[in-house]
Amino acid sequence: MFSQFEIMMAMRYLRARKAEGFVSVIAAFSFIGIMIGVATLIIVMSVMNGFHIQLVDRIVGLNGHLNVFVSGGPIQNYQALLGDLENVDGVVSAAPVVEGQVLVTSKGQASGAMARGFTEEYFKHKPLLSSSVIDGSMDDFSGNVVAIGVKLAERFELSVGDNMTLMSPNGKASPFGTIPRTGQYRIAMIFDVGMYEYNSGYVFMPIDSAQKFFQMPETSANLLEIMTDHPEKIGKIKDALSVVTHGRAGVYDWRDSNASFFSAVEVERNVMFIILLLIILIAAFNIISSMIMLVNDKARGIAIMRTMGAFRSSILKIFILTGASVGIAGTAMGALLGIVFAVNIESIRRFFEGLTNTNLFPGEVYFLSKLPAVVDWMEIVFIIGIAVVISILATVYPAKRAANLDPVEALRYE
Repeated sequence: MFSQFEIMMAMRYLRARKAEGFVSVIAAFSFIGIMIGVATLIIVMSVMNGFHIQLVDRIVGLNGHLNVFVSGGPIQNYQALLGDLENVDGVVSAAPVVEGQVLVTSKGQASGAMARGFTEEYFKHKPLLSSSVIDGSMDDFSGNVVAIGVKLAERFELSVGDNMTLMSPNGKASPFGTIPRTGQYRIAMIFDVGMYEYNSGYVFMPIDSAQKFFQMPETSANLLEIMTDHPEKIGKIKDALSVVTHGRAGVYDWRDSNASFFSAVEVERNVMFIILLLIILIAAFNIISSMIMLVNDKARGIAIMRTMGAFRSSILKIFILTGASVGIAGTAMGALLGIVFAVNIESIRRFFEGLTNTNLFPGEVYFLSKLPAVVDWMEIVFIIGIAVVISILATVYPAKRAANLDPVEALRYE
C-alpha cells in the first residue's frame, strides 16, 4: 500500500527540526489529545459497564428474576400456585416472600427499613446472600432472629448476638389511636452485598417470624420470587408464567420494577460517550492545523519531488501517513493507558483516597460500595476504530492540498 520511499519521507517529516519546531509542538499536542481522549473514553465506558452489570447482578440476586403478586393484598394459599409455577420450563425455583416497611430501633436510635421474610432454604440457595455473610452463621436463620446489613449494624453499633426492636406502622386500633406492633429479635447474621441501599436499609428474617409480625396466615405471602436458568430469555418465561397465573395473579420482572432507573443509566452512558468523543475530535482538528502548516513549510520540497517524478498519489500517501501516524500512535497509547487504568481502577481510587484523605466514591450516593469497571473488548475495538478513522480523515484535506500543489508556483521565486 505504501512504498519504501513514501514511508521514509513520512517518517522524516515527523522528526522535528529547529525551523519546524512549532509544527512539531502542535503535532505533540495532537498526540496527547488523542491519547487522553481514547483513554478517558475507555475508562468511563468500562466504569459505566461495571455499574450496569453490578447493579443488575445485585438487584436480580436479591429480588429474583420475576415476581408473582396479587393486586390489593397478599397471595392466599400460595402453595397451590407455587406448584404450578415450578412446572414452567425455565423456572429454577419459586419461593414465597413476606415483606413490609418497619422502623428499626436500638440503643435509643431509630431508622426506617424494609423487612423481608423467606425460608431458610431459600436464603441459603441465594448465591448473592449466602456468599455475603461476613459475621454469624446461616444455620441460625430460624426463630426470632434477623440478618442485617453491615451499614445498618455500624449505624446502630450492633453485632451478632445483640437484640434490636422492629416496629410496624400497621398496628391495632384502640380508643387512644393505632398502637403499632413491635417485636424484639436477635441478630444472627450481618451481611455485605456490596450495595449501600441493601446494606443500610434491609432486614431479612425467617418467613414464619415475618408472617407472625405482619399478622399474616401461614399460607399467605406478599409475593412469589422466581429464579430462572436463562435470565436473557426472561420475556418468554414471563409470557409462560402469565398464562399459568391468568386470573389468579400478575407477573412482573426486574426490568419492569427498575425500568426508569436503568433507562437513566443507559441515557447517561450514551451522553458520556458522545461528550468524550468530542475530545478526540478536538485533537483531530489539531492534526489538521499541524498538517496544513507542515504542507506550507514543505512546499519547496514537495515541488522538487514532483519535478523529479513523484506522482500526486505518492505525495497524498506521504502526508496521510504522516498525520495518521500521530493519530494511530496516540490511539495505541491511549488504549493501553485506558485498559491499565480501568483494570486497576479500584486500587487507584483507594490510593487517591489515602492521598487526599477524602471519600471519592461514597456508597450512599453511588449505590455500590466499590468502584466497578468491566472492560468490554468489543467496545474497546470500536473506540480504537473510531479514533483511527477520525485521525485518518483529519489528514485527507491537508494531504490533498499537498498533492495538488503546483510545482511551478512553488519554485517561481526560489
